[in-house]
Amino acid sequence: MIHLLKPFPLILLILFFSSVKSDAEEQRESSSTIESLERKLELGKHQQLAEKKSIPGTALTEFTTDGCSGGLSVGWIYLADKIKHVQTVHGAHPPWEPCCIEHDKLYHIAGVRGTTAIDSFVLRKKADSALKMCVLQTGVDRTPELSAEYNLSAEEIEFLYGAISYLMYHAVRIGGVPCSGLPWRWGYGWPKCD
Repeated sequence: MIHLLKPFPLILLILFFSSVKSDAEEQRESSSTIESLERKLELGKHQQLAEKKSIPGTALTEFTTDGCSGGLSVGWIYLADKIKHVQTVHGAHPPWEPCCIEHDKLYHIAGVRGTTAIDSFVLRKKADSALKMCVLQTGVDRTPELSAEYNLSAEEIEFLYGAISYLMYHAVRIGGVPCSGLPWRWGYGWPKCD
């Protein structure tokens, strides 16, 4: 792994060393349990959001985005400003930031007015899965340049972007629940319902 000693985004290194995946069977069982738990914990919040959206005169605000929430874009911008190699090779913003902005668009509107709590839950899950897939695709798209710059194999790049997408997916699943009061919550374009 000597080739990783060249300047490389700190975020990617942290994600690389902290990512742990279980085997496929454990993931399937865990996924089913997590989905059931998420539904139990979230459906009341989705119902609150649906009720807030249905109040006459309630309006959706103009779309805003912070890029990748939770300080990810802010941290990247800071890092890229301090380490010029990061900015030169990877850009001033995270390479997957367009994925975050598309995700924010879905989170902003949280389905149409009249979306049921169950449909809202499903739409949020789909939005989060789309974010994960977009980040993975960013890795695929960047494989030639990353391979050339860092002498990484396609498998190593896939692993790195897999770790990034895995952690981002779980972060939005935990932190994006509607009616939480957080600025990046599902339905943040609607008045608060916390």
